[in-house]
Amino acid sequence: MWMDRPDRYGLVSRLLHWTMAYLLIWQFLVIVTWRLFGDRDWVTTVTSLGPGHGTVGLLVIGLVVIRAIWALVHRKRRPVQSQSVSGRAAVAVHVSFYVLMFTIPGLALLRAYGSGKGWEPWIPASGVEVSWMMTPAHLLHGLLAWCLSILIAGHVIMALVHQLRWRDQTLGRMTVRLDKSGATGERPLKHATPNPAPKQASKQRRG
Repeated sequence: MWMDRPDRYGLVSRLLHWTMAYLLIWQFLVIVTWRLFGDRDWVTTVTSLGPGHGTVGLLVIGLVVIRAIWALVHRKRRPVQSQSVSGRAAVAVHVSFYVLMFTIPGLALLRAYGSGKGWEPWIPASGVEVSWMMTPAHLLHGLLAWCLSILIAGHVIMALVHQLRWRDQTLGRMTVRLDKSGATGERPLKHATPNPAPKQASKQRRG
């Protein structure tokens, strides 16, 4: 249940996956809302219902490290991607996810320290501005974030294609997979039927 298996991911992997999915989707929804509607009262109210921009980044960078370690430790137990072109492309996309999810918030944290202002309570204010720490985030943070959003959109589309068109249960590896009987992947119990008495034996009793 908790551990990964060759046919599906365990509960730990699923919790990490869906927690990070929620954080990233929330992050991009907040960004798009701010871009479309600006600094309005209702926007501030709605976006305050979830974690802030910097908090999401810090949580993601922590979770991606945990998830990478978990995947490395359980690499021999996890579902194996095929060696086809699509399988190798899926591996490349997942590696890109890990790199981007670490790099994007990492650049922002580096910029927060380099600005000298810090970010309470996580990064102390030094009062000294270091330009080389700020430049990479100025150049790449937004660009890489939109690259990540494109990867996420493609990932969702392909998951739906696997589930709805190819029906190969790829999505079921990371969710609760249901079979036709409605059970969670377990075979339904067969009701035992009593063996009918042989006709010959009944005839002998009558005689």
